[in-house]
Amino acid sequence: MKPKILVTRAIFPETIERLSQHCEIDYNDRDAALPADQLAARLSDKVGAITLLSDRIDATALAGASGLKAVCNVAVGYNNFDLAAITQAGVMATNTPGVLNDTTADTAWALLLATARRIVSADKWVRAGQWQGWKFHDDWFGNDVHHATLGILGMGRIGQAVARRAAGFDMRVIYHNRSPLPADIEQACKATRVDKEALLRESDFLVLLLPYSPAAHHTIGAAELAQMKPSAHLINIARGGIVDDSALIEALRQKRIAGAGLDVFENEPALDPRYFALDNVVLTPHIGSSTRATRLAMAMLAADNLIAALAGKRPPNLLNPDVLPA
Repeated sequence: MKPKILVTRAIFPETIERLSQHCEIDYNDRDAALPADQLAARLSDKVGAITLLSDRIDATALAGASGLKAVCNVAVGYNNFDLAAITQAGVMATNTPGVLNDTTADTAWALLLATARRIVSADKWVRAGQWQGWKFHDDWFGNDVHHATLGILGMGRIGQAVARRAAGFDMRVIYHNRSPLPADIEQACKATRVDKEALLRESDFLVLLLPYSPAAHHTIGAAELAQMKPSAHLINIARGGIVDDSALIEALRQKRIAGAGLDVFENEPALDPRYFALDNVVLTPHIGSSTRATRLAMAMLAADNLIAALAGKRPPNLLNPDVLPA
């Protein structure tokens, strides 16, 4: 008999077809998260699961799932996982790094350019029929990207992809990590490591790429925003909660920084409605990796992780190596 697995919400037919060759699938084919009680109930007789960021996998979800061997997230982030509880339960956990680096880096640049040049507000103004002709001095002055300083907080693989794109704009690139990158990677990215204070003080565009953890909560708050240039822009494509949204809204409202481009928010999708009144912020609905090719690659990598785990092999992207395949 094939092992029984749960796929928690709608993914791709190609992924379901691949999984079905190895597993019996309980498939929630709606693109909506299962309520917590239904998720726990449907995990109870499964040996594996394909999960998404909307699925909270913690001790409660695992309580009745004594036969579960692996939970495989279709995401590089895994703040929906209580990794300690999953490990305590003897369940392997995996993610999907690598395949979304370039697509997510592209999104960072889309937000950066849109906020620097006020693209969204200008588009709305034109559509509203308010454009009466070209002017030399107008209300649409933005900020130059070329030759500016790009700061990156969290210089992992996506951060490095963002940095490499800066060469085309002749930008100075600085970054902050707990540890410096190897010299060859710094050279490839044309990036220089600085302390956090210098990063905040010198960046014209600050891109956040930290993984979320309790320690990273509100890494950017009122004190950090106060250290940034009045002409600076903040770009967050990492996770909501890294930025104190209330502090950012106040900084944008008072023009203490020039603008922001945000793909993630605290309490999303119920983001703070005060953002909607601001014309110096660009808001997107957590679409950093959202191309079909990339999302399919993520789903297929999650399937590969699960198939390997259920075959008694070490999954390619194991997050908790203390739990070994049976």
